[in-house]
Amino acid sequence: MADPSQITEYHAHIYYQPGVTEDAAARLRESVGTLFPEARLGRWHAKPVGPHTEAMYQIAFPVSLFPSLAPWLMLNREGLDVLLHPETGDDLTDHTTHAAWLGHVLPLNVEVFAAGDDDD
Repeated sequence: MADPSQITEYHAHIYYQPGVTEDAAARLRESVGTLFPEARLGRWHAKPVGPHTEAMYQIAFPVSLFPSLAPWLMLNREGLDVLLHPETGDDLTDHTTHAAWLGHVLPLNVEVFAAGDDDD
């Protein structure tokens, strides 16, 4: 059995379509930054990066924030697709087996993990 204490933080990847759902993604990002100042807002990626096959940005947050931020995202994601996963040091498993999706499950390019390119 995996030990949840090995989770060092969580990542939420917010997917958007440039020029289509980008405004919704920006509103969501601004709200997270205001309501959850402990969360770290990552860079906007308008093109696929790492295992992500769609435009996205990442929100990294401490384990202690999960009980409030995860439900907030469930209710306030504005129809955007979100990949929510733990950070345990096993990038492949964290992005697949241990992941939860809000919205649609999007394809990931998991081959990047074997190549060592896991920029998320």
